[in-house]
Amino acid sequence: MVNQDFLNSTNKLFDQALSYTEISPDLATRIRVSNSTYTINFGVKLRKEIHTFTGWRSVHSEHFEPAKGGIRYDINASQEEVEALAALMTYKCAIIEVPYGGSKGALKINPKEWTKSEIEKITRRFAQELIKRDLIHPAQNVPAPDVGTGAEEMAWIADEYRRIHPTDINALACVTGKPTQKGGLVGRSEATGRGVQYIIREFFRHEEDYLKAGFKGGLKDKKVVLQGLGNVGYHAAKFLQEEDECRIVCVMEHNGAILNPDGLNIEKIKSHQSEHGSFEDCSEGKFEANTSEFLTMECDILIPAAKENVIDKTIAQDIKAKLIVEAANGPITFEADGLLNERNVTIIPDIMANAGGVAVSYFEWIRNLRHIRFGRLEKRRNAFQFDTLISAIETMTGKEMPDQFKEQFIEGANEIDLVRSGLDDMMREAYQKVRQSMIENDIPNLRTAAYKVALDRIATSYDSIGL
Repeated sequence: MVNQDFLNSTNKLFDQALSYTEISPDLATRIRVSNSTYTINFGVKLRKEIHTFTGWRSVHSEHFEPAKGGIRYDINASQEEVEALAALMTYKCAIIEVPYGGSKGALKINPKEWTKSEIEKITRRFAQELIKRDLIHPAQNVPAPDVGTGAEEMAWIADEYRRIHPTDINALACVTGKPTQKGGLVGRSEATGRGVQYIIREFFRHEEDYLKAGFKGGLKDKKVVLQGLGNVGYHAAKFLQEEDECRIVCVMEHNGAILNPDGLNIEKIKSHQSEHGSFEDCSEGKFEANTSEFLTMECDILIPAAKENVIDKTIAQDIKAKLIVEAANGPITFEADGLLNERNVTIIPDIMANAGGVAVSYFEWIRNLRHIRFGRLEKRRNAFQFDTLISAIETMTGKEMPDQFKEQFIEGANEIDLVRSGLDDMMREAYQKVRQSMIENDIPNLRTAAYKVALDRIATSYDSIGL
């Protein structure tokens, strides 16, 4: 029921934005519905028995190819959830202007119930089923990690693709989010959380926006409440704390929350959670077993980074945050979204806020197709130019440049610097264009404006091919 609600919410948000576009009803239907959804049942012999697993891969849109979207391992996964997530991927890719359609995959499994070697065997069998249907392919459908999966699973999938297509020179581009030693890109694992940080920074660059939300100044010392300390939540909180001096006053997980009004040390609580499985007995703050009440605690910024539909209309009535940043997909129901808008709570929607993952996945895919790392060709040439420039300045002024600045100029940008620069630019531009559309079209909130931007771009793409 929850997953059906998620799909319904996504479609209602789509319909809400349509009134601000000139898209015809028939084209709107073409954009809204998924192109295809495959249900795959396959068997794997494990522990002397044959276990049957069910998986899905939904292709929402192929207005650009390849279609892009992660694969999650979750015992609560369903076809409706996969189709909703695939739709969000389509809109997300359109907003940040990467040439992808939207796709998503899931396997109905609890990864914690299986050993690593068993997960590998299951993953390889699932990959075989997807590959032979061209649902994993560098030019047609490119998965990435999601809930319950990571770099290891992507490496196994890439290896399986190469086994089936040994002559495909671009085989490594069949998935993104791989380990760096297996064709992955440095900075990919942090990308979604880093993108959340970058888009919050961009929000605080616009005085009109942060004053309207009830803020008086920049990010420093803002109180942040986080739900979910997985990969996305951890990196978002880590960077906001270390680089922007935010106070992370509460972190919620499914088995308890930890609170400290003076601010939590994210590295320490993450380490404790990894070792003990929860925040209980962590010296960094006060542990609370019941987490349901903390979404509504006093704070400046609320970052839901866990699952969909966690903020319903009942919770929305009591939300005290001035700004909600959707690091997770669909954490606010359609009804709750309307209520929060009535209460003038600013929401940076998921299709903008968590687009950092697909942005850096795009960089990784390009790098795999180019077969050369970013910065390789120009690094030493740039270093020579900067060295010459420094020498000229020192000769003209008669003064020596401090060594620390010399080193920074001459060393130049590493690949991680280029990745972060590209990500920052894409997140900034996405926010600015959505904001501009909201103002120009008198749209009441960022989410509706984001959907309008996405729908207009997708409609233009379909129009260019005669639809």
